[in-house]
This record gives sequence, structure tokens and C-alpha cells, in this order.
Amino acid sequence: MWLSDVSIVLRNRVIACGSLRIENGLITEIAETGGTATHTVYPGFVDMHGDMIEHEMEPRPGVDFPMDVAVNHLDARLAAAGVTTAYAGVSFSRTAKDGDRRSYQHTTDIIRALKSQQADLRVDHRIHARFDITFTAAIDSLENLLTAGSVDLVSVMDHTPGQGQYRNLEKLIAYRMRDGKVSEQEARAQIQTRIDASLPTEDIYTNLQTVSRLCKAHGIAVASHDDDTMEKANIMADVGAVISEFPVTMEAAEVAVKRGMMTAMGAPNAMRGQSYSGNLSARDAHAAGLLHILAADYHPAAILPAIHALAETDPDGLPGAVRLATTNPAEVLGLTDRGEIALGKRADLAVVDTQNRVVTTFSEGQTVFSNGTVTPTANSPIAAV
Repeated sequence: MWLSDVSIVLRNRVIACGSLRIENGLITEIAETGGTATHTVYPGFVDMHGDMIEHEMEPRPGVDFPMDVAVNHLDARLAAAGVTTAYAGVSFSRTAKDGDRRSYQHTTDIIRALKSQQADLRVDHRIHARFDITFTAAIDSLENLLTAGSVDLVSVMDHTPGQGQYRNLEKLIAYRMRDGKVSEQEARAQIQTRIDASLPTEDIYTNLQTVSRLCKAHGIAVASHDDDTMEKANIMADVGAVISEFPVTMEAAEVAVKRGMMTAMGAPNAMRGQSYSGNLSARDAHAAGLLHILAADYHPAAILPAIHALAETDPDGLPGAVRLATTNPAEVLGLTDRGEIALGKRADLAVVDTQNRVVTTFSEGQTVFSNGTVTPTANSPIAAV
């Protein structure tokens, strides 16, 4: 099969009008033909952090959806957004009660469901275990999942108020009060209870070292989460983290990059131009040369407009911005068969029209999403250049 009369976003340049040949799920020829392109072909997006599965399973508090319904709907959403590889963020939280969202049992059920349905889904789904580093009792469970090959990426986090994502206590209090269900006094009391129950620093560091050793033994990448200080970024680099997810401050991002980590930030942040929680702007990090990866975070449809927003200022233009959601995450996660449009790579592709809408998504050359419009194709060979 050929995709013809299309612009093609390569790793370092854009072919204004050309054609792609797909055989047995791989890209086998790339032709520069001249003429007028009606669509643009991007590499399929590689999303290393998406939090959507938990909300698909519980779209409203206390409303549980069947696992197959939740997984299939998320799968469809991702394909429609041009995502062809997705790491579902599932959380192990010390504060969750048994059976509740982010409890060990709830998270384990999600992992099993995704793994069991994987062969029948549109997108290549993988598991990103978001591990509360204060949850010492769950380290054995994480080890069991790693041993079983059920986890593909581990990020470690500490959501104790007063640091990280929640370092501004007054903003956290206002967030807790936003729906009117708790008073200011109740919000302050809840937060103080969390602070009082926090783990000693030395125990947290011991857990970090343990989790890092386990991941290294199983060949799984480790990401830090919400680095807010230079000290924390250095600690995470010391224990072997290769990604700094959602750095909270420019200073932490600078240290992470200096120490050899890639930084990842949310596409919604980049699309909107600001963090919803008032932390570091993805656009500011990008302008400073400190952004390597765009992740869906909580909304996969934000990836494409975020790319376009950053392409306006990226030193390499559109190809540079596209690498943030394709080549870079694929490389740091060891996915050598995808992440760019190149000979021999998987035919994971997102076809975008002149209105910047994903109209067709291919996974290994198979159509996994179409909005009903015509994708330019041809069966006759075109001489490659």
C-alpha cells in the first residue's frame, strides 16, 4: 500500500509532497514526488504518561464501569488522537483503601485487564506504574509485577503536601475547597494529617534505592515525578532515573538535563501555555531548551495542538516539535522499532488534514482509526528518491 501526495514529517525535515510504501506493517519506501499535498503524515505518537484509564473506569466518584468498556473506550480515544503506543499510568497509593481507585488491588486489576486485552486493541498499550515511594509495604507487590513482565515503566513520586507538585500549600487548600464539599478548616486538617503521616527522609531514600535496583534488574526505565528542587533532581539522577516527569521548577529541570535525564511535560500544559496547578510552563521549559518529551497527561487530544504550538519556536521547526512526542520517548524507553518515519520502522502513522485534525491512524500499517474522510492512497509504485 502507498500513501500518496502527502507531506511527510521525517526526523529532521519535512518532505513537502511525497509518498510512503507500507508492506507487512513496515515502511519500505519513502518517495519525494513533488506536486501538492493534501494531508500530512506524522509518526504515530508515543505517549509515555497518560492518566486516562483510571477516569475511564470511574468517570464519576463511586461510579465503576466494566473493565472492558473502560479499556476499549480509552483505546478508541487514543487511536483517534494519533497515539499508537500508550503507557497507561496506573497508581499505587499508600492512602487508598482496598478496592478504591489507586489501591493495590484496583491497580492490579487494571494491569491484568490491559495485558489480557492487549492483542485485541488498536493501540500498543503498555503499563506505566506510578509508585508512591512512601508506600513501603507495596514494594514486594511491585517486584512481583516486574518479575511477571507486567510493568513497562516505573515512575516514583511523593505527593506529601509541602513539596513536589503540592509544594504550595495555600493552592492545595484552595483546590481541596473548590467544589464546596470541605471547608477551609477541614482542608487544612486533611493536609496536616498527610504531612504528619509522611515517611522519614532516610526511609524514602532507602525505598528509592530499592525500587531503582529492582527496575534495573528487570531492564525497566525509572522516571522521577514532580522534581521541585535541584537537590531532588540530583537525588533522582543518583538512583538512576532517566526521565524527569513534570519538573515543577526551571532549576530542577536544568539539573535534570545536566545530569543526563530527559524531561517530560504535559501536552495540555504546552497547548494552553501554562500548568493548571501554577507550576513550570512547558512552553517556558521548551524555550529554555529543557523539554524533551510531550505526554498526554490527562488528555491525548492535546498532543497534536501542543506540537503545533511548540513548532512555532522550536529551533528545528515542526520536525523538532514532533520528536517530542515520537522519537524522544521511543528512544529513552528502548522502542527502537518506532518513533520516526524511516525505512524499516513500524508503519505507525497519523494522517492529518489541512484543518489539523487526525483523519486516519495506522498501527503497523493497519487502519485503527478513520474519521470517514478519504486518506490519499495508491496501489501503483512510485520511484523512491
